[in-house]
Parts: sequence; structure tokens; C-alpha cells
Amino acid sequence: MIYLTRGKTTSMLKLNPILLLSFSMTLLLTPTYGQGKKTGIEGYIFRITGNRMPSPDAKLSPPKGIKAVLYVYQLTSLSQVTKQGESAFYSTIGTRLIQTVTSDDNGYFFLSLPPGEYSLFTKKDALFYANNFDSDNHIAPVKVIPHKVTQVNVNIDYDAVY
Repeated sequence: MIYLTRGKTTSMLKLNPILLLSFSMTLLLTPTYGQGKKTGIEGYIFRITGNRMPSPDAKLSPPKGIKAVLYVYQLTSLSQVTKQGESAFYSTIGTRLIQTVTSDDNGYFFLSLPPGEYSLFTKKDALFYANNFDSDNHIAPVKVIPHKVTQVNVNIDYDAVY
């Protein structure tokens, strides 16, 4: 028996032991995968422009975070896109679009994603843009690990000179 006290009144509440045992077993046997854990990516989208060559006479200004749409595709290699000449622009991507997210005015974004490997793109007009590769020619790869938030910064630097 459990006694509940409310102000000056005391009442008695009887609990069914079978229901209590059933409820307890349900709590114990319920899988907790992902409960209380975040899985995905977060970071900033930066717009980088101008002369970025190091110089002892000029201090480089830090990149500025911008509001932009980030396109998350299945892991994509160079053989799965239509590239625009020798640039880092692509007119078509031959893998599946997983999700999109728009960063805030400071460039910050967070996106929940299942564990896996993905490629990240932004857009300029109708063209997709990504400027980094891994050793297997995957474009802008990122790996999402279970119960982890992968930190990633995306640089939009097609107007920068290095």
C-alpha cells in the first residue's frame, strides 16, 4: 500500500502487484538506443572571399558565417556527378539527396542524421558546390557515428584566392 498525503487529508491507494511488475518489466526491456543521445552533424557555413594569401604586412580577417542551404547527399564520388570543367561546381549529382538544412544568420547548423557516410554541398545559383575530397575521390565527405555529433565546417570559397 502507498499512502498519499494532501494537505491535512491522508488517503490510501492500493496498487495491483501484477500491473506494477508488468510495468517494471516493460521499462527494463524497452530498448534505449538513441534515447538521450544526438546523432548527426553540426557546424558552420563560412563565406570566404578575396586574397587569402598569407602576408606579414596584412592580417587575414576571419571568415564570416552566412545563412545558406546545406545539401546532404549519400556519399558521392567524382564519377557520380556532372562536373563543370575543372571547377568545384556540379550541375547534377547522381546519388540520393538525404536532407537539407538552412544555417542561421551566423552560419550555424545542426542536422540529425542516421549513422553513415555523406557528401555535403552548397549551391550557387543552379550549381552545386563542394571543394574538398578524400583519398578515394569522395566529394566533401563526412562520417556520422552512432550517438555522436560530427563537427564540420563548410567553406564556400569560390571567390577566394589562395
